[in-house]
Amino acid sequence: MALSAASSAFAQDGAKPVLTVYTYESFVPDWGPGPKVKTAFEAECGCELRFVGLEDGVAILNRLKLEGETTQADVALGLTAELVPEFKKTGLFAPSNVDLSPLAIPGGFSDDVFVPFDYSYLAFVYDTQSVKTPPTSLDELVNGDPDQKIAIEDPRTSTPGLGFLLWMKAVYGDQAEEKWRTLSRRILTVTPGWSEAYGLFTKGEVPIVLSYTTSPAYHQIEEGTDRYKAASFSEGHYLQVELAGRLRTSKHPELAQRFLAFMLTPAFQKLIPTGNWALPATKPAEPLPAAFETLVQPTKPLAIDAETVAAQRETWTSEWLRALGR
Repeated sequence: MALSAASSAFAQDGAKPVLTVYTYESFVPDWGPGPKVKTAFEAECGCELRFVGLEDGVAILNRLKLEGETTQADVALGLTAELVPEFKKTGLFAPSNVDLSPLAIPGGFSDDVFVPFDYSYLAFVYDTQSVKTPPTSLDELVNGDPDQKIAIEDPRTSTPGLGFLLWMKAVYGDQAEEKWRTLSRRILTVTPGWSEAYGLFTKGEVPIVLSYTTSPAYHQIEEGTDRYKAASFSEGHYLQVELAGRLRTSKHPELAQRFLAFMLTPAFQKLIPTGNWALPATKPAEPLPAAFETLVQPTKPLAIDAETVAAQRETWTSEWLRALGR
């Protein structure tokens, strides 16, 4: 989404300051958390909060690398923990100055620049009307019926796509490229971001899609159906922690810092479960909706440390490209 002239750091003389937040496109629509976050923050900041929706978290990194110090973003929201070293390497981010003690992230999280706002576990969501015997392991998915297609996201532009690349590497190690080659027979399409893949799934064009363990909660709560479920994998599920950071070049540094701190308040965190359909980064002040109790509860969180990802991402992406013949 291109920024218009109206997206300049300051509105016209006498107007409120504009805080521009780069995020992923599913955060911005009416059914996402963006509008409610905007209302809640504007009620206390004396500013205008403006979201710029990009395809996905990796696309935010790519956009910031392209724009460099000319970026009009004050805050980038929707990054993931495994990309922290690469975001820091840009030199574009400033310390958050936010107290992270309220966090309740599995395995913990500590960083002086980036602030988590939610977390999820990657999962393959399936349509129970089409898939009668869902895979119970990653290996069953990889070696399953080639006629039963799946949709995944591109690791070069998408955070769930990158997460799945790391999930495969965490489980298969040096055999990952061979396993990708086997899985490629089942892949109907690789989309730039989550929204496109999930849209194909809900339209019935593909029976299985790479998403999150929390995705079925949306269908239960908003649509009143348990038709869509997440498959539980015996090898474990990859943990994805979503973060935000403030840009060093922001013309509103105090306001940007204030927004990062706001993310850990109940006013923001309560919007996550049924807005972003993820798990809040802090301990919920109130119990989560009952639908969340029916979700897959991973007992084996999988992760690869961020420094290893930074060193190997290009190599592992090349393996993926070779295996899929791209």
